[in-house]
Amino acid sequence: MGRVGVDLYPNDLGVHLQDVTTFSKFLGGSATNVAVAAARHGRRSAVITRTGADPFGEYIHQALRGFGVDDRYVTPVEHLPTPVVFCEIFPPDNFPLYFYRFPKAPDLEIHEHELDLEAIKDARIFWVTGTGLSEEPSRSSTLKALQAREHKTHTVLDLDYRPMFWPAENEAREVIGSAVEHATVAVGNLDEVEIAVGTRDADKAAQALLDRGVELAVVKQGPRGVLARTKDEEARVPPVPVEVVNGLGAGDAFGGALSHGLLSGWPLERVMRFANAAGAYVAARLACADAMPNEEEVDALLREAGHAER
Repeated sequence: MGRVGVDLYPNDLGVHLQDVTTFSKFLGGSATNVAVAAARHGRRSAVITRTGADPFGEYIHQALRGFGVDDRYVTPVEHLPTPVVFCEIFPPDNFPLYFYRFPKAPDLEIHEHELDLEAIKDARIFWVTGTGLSEEPSRSSTLKALQAREHKTHTVLDLDYRPMFWPAENEAREVIGSAVEHATVAVGNLDEVEIAVGTRDADKAAQALLDRGVELAVVKQGPRGVLARTKDEEARVPPVPVEVVNGLGAGDAFGGALSHGLLSGWPLERVMRFANAAGAYVAARLACADAMPNEEEVDALLREAGHAER
């Protein structure tokens, strides 16, 4: 449940937006990409979101169906355009994003009465993002959906903090921090866990998330890899080295792979190694949704990197 849009990525790498000559169009949006990534691993997935009643909205439905993602919960908002996102690509670590979500993104117009709470309760994984908490009515609807889960495994909060979506940092801290209490899994990078629990120290942040009732805390540390912790177990996984082309879809690939690993019942370290490698796989490619790997492709990368399970 969360953000959707159309990504327009430059075919000219290392060029500022004003000088780009051609773009490629892709399905985008964090929650949407996670649903696509899970489907690539053979999982049945659906996304709860909204588009504009326009050709880009139709494209999103076509793309979702093409990826095998159920689009029944994707509905149009007549008066708002489907969001478009442009980016600049300066590998290995500079990918400025330009969000066109004006006057308001349709995915922030999700209303409580539209939610299929029975489907939300029954899902083996329910995944929401911090962006959905940034504005009403999506904020109340996201919290309603989380509360309906009643702390059922696996209820995932992707902290997904993007400051341009929030009126103030303090508001983000309060709202995202309180939403953590409804999740069984929390996932975020160092900036995002700092917003949620007030520290960017990975160990302290993981423990703080557990102290708020989360069963699994996942802290992504960039070049330092990933820390995952439960009350009984801990896994520290190094990054998988690749030549980065576009890092923007890596976190969503991680999310879909994390979902697959949790549903498969794998040991914690294997889940983290697999999710880490899925993120690396996508970082080495231009697209996000279109580049999501299947299990065989992730395992092949792990073997190539010498990170395969022993």
